[in-house]
Amino acid sequence: MARRTIARLDPIARDIALMADEALSPEAQSTMLAGAARAALQEAQETNRAALGYVPDHDTFVDGAKTTGLTGITGRSTVLFEFHLLVDVIEWIDEQLIIHSPVRTERYARSHVWFADGVEFENPSRPPPAEGYVVLNAQPYARKIERGLSSQAPDGVYQSVAAMAKRRFGNIAYVGFSYRSFPGGAIGEWAQSASAQDLAKRIRSGRTAAKQDWLTRQPCIALDPGRW
Repeated sequence: MARRTIARLDPIARDIALMADEALSPEAQSTMLAGAARAALQEAQETNRAALGYVPDHDTFVDGAKTTGLTGITGRSTVLFEFHLLVDVIEWIDEQLIIHSPVRTERYARSHVWFADGVEFENPSRPPPAEGYVVLNAQPYARKIERGLSSQAPDGVYQSVAAMAKRRFGNIAYVGFSYRSFPGGAIGEWAQSASAQDLAKRIRSGRTAAKQDWLTRQPCIALDPGRW
């Protein structure tokens, strides 16, 4: 699934493949197709505005080549307008997580970590292509915050942001709240400590791997562009 398209939302992001009347001159065919493409772009922008409340940025491709306009178009060209919707979703979720984070030390707010198909990436504004995205927090006390134990976030953080994102972007991608293991960062270091190991022995039974999974399970938001 490309990270910047919503091809299933016809006509928000779609191929514009119009065959011009062969009786017209090449110049007239080009003008005809360019006008139809501009009309389709305007229609898509207005559809986005009605659905999202704003018009997202887009890229233009003519015969597979990215361009800044409709230059080089012919009567047989294929034009594609690709809207940056999934990028907007990721940026918005990241921003809301920071806004709703407790700010006693700002450590929690700086510890939201994004993954694309299980591989960490740093810049939410430039997510790599992936089938699914996950964001979670690297701090060991993230689960306590999610249970409302911080006066600055009495309703938690991740579940609340996931619910808002689902209402806002539910027609673009699946957005869900859950818990997942994160064996890295500060939570991974804590899970190896003597106190954490003792906690796991007292509360959890079973294999060591299962105990480690329990120790490192963190609240997360999952984003799947292929499930809506």
